[in-house]
Amino acid sequence: MLLQLAWATLTRHRSRTLLAILGVAVSAAMLLDMVMLSTGMRVSLRNLLLSRGFQLRLAPKGTLPFDTDATIPDASTVIRVLRTIPDVTTISPVLGGQLHITVGGRTITATALGVDPSVQGDFEIAQGRIPAAPNELVASDDFLRASGAKLGDTLSAAAGYDPQLRSFTGRRALVLVGRAHFFYMPAEQRAVALPITTLQQMRGTDARDRASLFMIRARDGADVEAVLHRIQTALPTVTAVSTETALRQVDERLSYFRQLAFILGAVSLAVGFLLVTTLVTVSVNERLGEIVVMRAIGVARSRVVLQIVIEGVAIMFVGALAGLLLGLATARYLNSILAAFPGLPAAIDFFLFEPRDAWGALGLLTVAGILAGIYPSWRGASLPIAITLREEAVG
Repeated sequence: MLLQLAWATLTRHRSRTLLAILGVAVSAAMLLDMVMLSTGMRVSLRNLLLSRGFQLRLAPKGTLPFDTDATIPDASTVIRVLRTIPDVTTISPVLGGQLHITVGGRTITATALGVDPSVQGDFEIAQGRIPAAPNELVASDDFLRASGAKLGDTLSAAAGYDPQLRSFTGRRALVLVGRAHFFYMPAEQRAVALPITTLQQMRGTDARDRASLFMIRARDGADVEAVLHRIQTALPTVTAVSTETALRQVDERLSYFRQLAFILGAVSLAVGFLLVTTLVTVSVNERLGEIVVMRAIGVARSRVVLQIVIEGVAIMFVGALAGLLLGLATARYLNSILAAFPGLPAAIDFFLFEPRDAWGALGLLTVAGILAGIYPSWRGASLPIAITLREEAVG
């Protein structure tokens, strides 16, 4: 009975109800987007850093991994020291650089990663195989599209350029053996990977026995922070960073995103609450005569209040469902804009959808709908019956 009365009231003024639902949908979409923004980048970055199981990174002293062009000297010594530390199970050295690759008379510059193929965690093979031999490499889809190279091709690659002689240095013939997806590369980045010793030799004396970073995997169940402390003690000349430390540093750099998300989310929730409160108040004022007649024939005050609250909750609930779809669409669009920020890995999402976000936003709006209907409905149901009937009759 209450649901039927609430439905009849809402459909009596269809245009007003529809506009209220649309307004709530916009508020719900903004609220959902802000909830997604406040946690999305942190969660996606954490998933990215742990996707290959490496919980620790070593970078040159005073930097984050690949923050600068600095490298770590005596890489082989670093590896020997790391192997003496308990709970360290896997060590993956990485050397960054560039390769100038000649294909079909054209020279294409690509970001190059020198890795240990047996323990690397920078890419996965989509086609072909891992570069096992010193003269082999794999490439990203963007490099393959730009160059037109195919698996099995032999490419002429150079690791440097001498501006005085106007010629490339560190030349070597490399065989393309795989197509790879690079986890940490920005979108549309031309990238290749080859054995680290090959890249060190191609770059010459400035890269001999050097690495840009080390990725380290600790034993399952080990205290990562304790392992980090042992590494810092054993290797004071490098910067050791755990995933949790990296996330804290990222949080500090991007704290304004969370602040902005909190403010806009609170504003959207308040707008939805005020919108429904206004609509319910107008509806109650228009129906004072109907309400006091119900009270006069013995309908309990709580029943009248419950009917009006159901109307507010219905508007909020339907608007929230519509806002969920609108929020996902706008989040996808906004994410495509923010993801184009230079230097960000393609796997990073600013807006990451999680079911609990949707349920949380829906729950907040439902509670707001209940609160929005309580005061005006209780006020209308509490008016003196005789006086209100006389005023309504005179009016």
